[in-house]
Amino acid sequence: MSLKKKKMILTIIAIILLIFVLYLSYLLINKYVLKKNFENTVFSFADKNKETIFKIDEILLFSNCDVKNKNIASSNFTIENLYQFTDIALFFDNSSEEKNLENTFKKVYINNINFYAPPAAGEPKLYFKSLSNFAKSDIIDENVINEKLEFNISSEDETDLNKATLYNNLANPITLSYVNSNIKTDYTILDTTVPITYDGSLLQRCNVNLQDIACKVSFDIYIVNNLDQEFKCSIFLDIPLEDSNGNSIYNGGFSIRKDTNFNFYRYK
Repeated sequence: MSLKKKKMILTIIAIILLIFVLYLSYLLINKYVLKKNFENTVFSFADKNKETIFKIDEILLFSNCDVKNKNIASSNFTIENLYQFTDIALFFDNSSEEKNLENTFKKVYINNINFYAPPAAGEPKLYFKSLSNFAKSDIIDENVINEKLEFNISSEDETDLNKATLYNNLANPITLSYVNSNIKTDYTILDTTVPITYDGSLLQRCNVNLQDIACKVSFDIYIVNNLDQEFKCSIFLDIPLEDSNGNSIYNGGFSIRKDTNFNFYRYK
């Protein structure tokens, strides 16, 4: 083999080795950078969340049923829209003795509503519910949350809570209503000798299986405080139709109070 050809082979080998070394160096450096970025992200998140600033420590749920567009005759009763509703009150932990820029609201909104285990019967939606109408069957169509609900934030002593409003000092709960409409439509009850009660017993009178209207719903609550720090909490709820004590919506409206620990984490 000529000297020239040997030099060419050695040059090619050297180039291949150089490429391999450079590629290996790239992998090692990239791995290091990814590791450092991950560590920085974790440390930054941990640093932002050394203390819990906002949390929901209690939830009140009230479930019942009602009808819309009923037609009453002497011998029958026809329902055009049988709906089940659950009113939801989310109470913020308000135990902090001093209110400051960090632990008061500047902005609060809800989005990412998801019926991730939807009912087999009916059409579920989430509404804003005023505190004065809580546990009442009234449905105000314009209060439906299509994508996002943004609350007015107030520091006044008196404010209109019939609108989506929160006191900036966490004094009042977020109140919502889950409504599952059209569970039964154009449904006639022939036996009117037994008085009809407009509550959860209608579900049984209309042969609605509770498993068919069971639902799980989730949504995200975002908070911006008066330091412009941003927080988020994901809420997951099972719509209560019965409980372990034998209470059931078949017996009328019933309520459940839960102690919770939904902590908001700061991400900005």
